[in-house]
Amino acid sequence: MRIKTKLSLGTGFLFIVILIFGILSMASINRLKNDAGMILQNNYETLVYCNSMIDALDKMNGDTSYQRVFEENLFKQQKNITEPGENEATQQVSRNFALLKQAPANDSLKVSIRQALHQINFYNHTAIFRKNDNAARTAEMANTWLMVIFSLLILITFTLVVNLPGVISRPVISLTDGIRSIVNKDYSKRIHLKQNDEFGELAIAFNIMAEKLDDYEHSNLARIKFEKSRIETIINVMNDGIVGLDEKRNILFLNAVAQKLIGLNGEDIAGKYAPDIALTNDLMRTLMQDDGKQQELKIYADNKESYFHVESLAVRNSGKMIGEVIVLRNITPFHELNEAKTNFIATVSHELKTPISSIKIGAQLLSDQRLGGVNDEQKELVKGINEDADRLLKITGELLNMSQLETGHIQLKAEPVSCLDIVEEAIHSVQFIIQQKNIRLGKEISPNLPLVIADKDKTSWVLTNFLTNAVKHSQNGGEIVLEAESVDGRVQFRVKDFGKGIEEKFLPRIFDRYYRVPEHLTSAGSGLGLTIAKEFIEAQGGRVWVKSMPGAGSTFGFDLPQTG
Repeated sequence: MRIKTKLSLGTGFLFIVILIFGILSMASINRLKNDAGMILQNNYETLVYCNSMIDALDKMNGDTSYQRVFEENLFKQQKNITEPGENEATQQVSRNFALLKQAPANDSLKVSIRQALHQINFYNHTAIFRKNDNAARTAEMANTWLMVIFSLLILITFTLVVNLPGVISRPVISLTDGIRSIVNKDYSKRIHLKQNDEFGELAIAFNIMAEKLDDYEHSNLARIKFEKSRIETIINVMNDGIVGLDEKRNILFLNAVAQKLIGLNGEDIAGKYAPDIALTNDLMRTLMQDDGKQQELKIYADNKESYFHVESLAVRNSGKMIGEVIVLRNITPFHELNEAKTNFIATVSHELKTPISSIKIGAQLLSDQRLGGVNDEQKELVKGINEDADRLLKITGELLNMSQLETGHIQLKAEPVSCLDIVEEAIHSVQFIIQQKNIRLGKEISPNLPLVIADKDKTSWVLTNFLTNAVKHSQNGGEIVLEAESVDGRVQFRVKDFGKGIEEKFLPRIFDRYYRVPEHLTSAGSGLGLTIAKEFIEAQGGRVWVKSMPGAGSTFGFDLPQTG
C-alpha cells in the first residue's frame, strides 16, 4: 500500500469518526431540546390554563369578567390538548361551563367542572414526569454513545500518534544509515524494507546503486593497483631522483635514485615528516629550503662529481594542493658536453683570432697607396675583406667572452668609474656606423651623475652593443636616444630606438644564448651579444631589461650600483 494511501485512509477514517461524533452530539442535543420544549409548551401551559380557570371559577359568582377569563383559558386549552383522556375532560368542562352560564347558582356544576380540571392537571402532571424520564434516558443514552465514540477517537488518535511517525521515520533512518555507509565507501551496505510503498521502491533503488558502486569499486581497485605498480616501476627505473610528499610534507615515496643520493631507505622514512628528516640529512635539508628549488646542485655520486637540477612540482586537484613532487634531474652528461663544447669554442676562437688578424692586416696593407695603386673593383674587394674580418673578429671575441662566462674564468676589474666616461667610450665606438646611416643620436644625460662600481671596459662594451643594435634596427636618417640617470641608489643606462620593435612573445627569450628574433634572422649576428651583455652586467651586481612595442621601437637598459 502506498504511503499516500495509508495517510489518506487514516486521516479519512478519523474524519468520518469525528463527523459521526459531531452529528450524534447535535442530534442528542436537539432531542433533549425538543423534549424540554414539549414539556413547556404542551403540559406546563395546560397546567397554567387549568389553574386560571379554577381561580376564575372560584371568583365568578355572577361576575361576567371572570366568565370571560374562564372562556379565554378554556379556548386556549381546547387548542393545547396533547395527552390521552385530556380531550374528554376538556369537553366535559366545556359542557358544564355552558350549563353553568345558564344556572350560575348551581354549585354542583362548579364541583363537576373543578373535578374535570383537576383531572386534566393530573394527566399533564403525569405526562411531565413521563417526558422528564424520557429526557433523562435520552441524555443517558447520548452520554453513553458519546463516551464510546470519544474513547474510540482517543484510541485511534493514540494509535496514529504512536505508529504513524514510525511508519515514516524507520525507513528514513535506514536510508540515512545506508547513505552514510556509501559516503564512507562501504558499498556492501544494503537496505531491507518489506514495504510495498515509496520507501520500499527507494530501498530497492538504493540497493541497485550500492551494488553497481560495489562492482565499480572492485573493478577499479584492481586497475588502480595495476597502474600503481606500473607507475612505481617506471619511477624506480628513471635516472632522475624523485621524492613524493603529501600536502603536510610527509614523505610518500623515494625512488631508487633518490634513495641512493640521499642515503636513506625509502621504506624506513615513508610516512615521516620531511623537515624532521632534513635535520640530520644535508641533501634533504637543501631540498626542503625554498632557495633549493629550481637550481643546480653538485653532488658526489657514482664516484664522481655529478650535477642535478632540482625542480619542485605542486600536485593539485581541483585547484587544491594535495602534494608535492621533487625531481632531481641528472644533468651531468649535459655539463660534460657543455664543458667540452666550451673548451672547443675557446680553443677554436683563440686559434682563429690570429689568422683573422693577419688577414685584416693584409687587407689594410693592400689599401696602402705606398705599396701600389688599386682600381675601384679591387678597392671594393679589399673593403669586403676588411668588413668580413671585422665581423669574424667580433664573433670570435664574443665566443671567447662566452667561454669565459661559462667556465667562470671571467675577470672583472670593478672600481669607481665615471658614467660619462662609459657613455663617451660607447659613443666613440659606434660613431662611424651612426654617420654611415645618418642616424641622429640624442643624449639625455642627467648632470652630476655619481660614480658607479663597474668594470669600465666590459660596461662600455655592453652599452656599445645596445647602441650597435639600435643603429642596426633603425631606418637611414632615423633617431636613437641614449639616457642615463640616477634612480634609487643605482644609475640606469637606456638606449631607445624607433624601429620595428619586438613582439611581446619574443621578449622573454631575448637574452637567451644564440636566440635571434625570427624577424631579424636576415641581419648579421651570432645571437650571443645580448647574452654576454646580460652576464657582464649581472656579474657586476646590475640588472638588464628590455621594453618593446611593435611599430614603436625598443628600449634596452641596465643599471649598476652607484658609489656612496
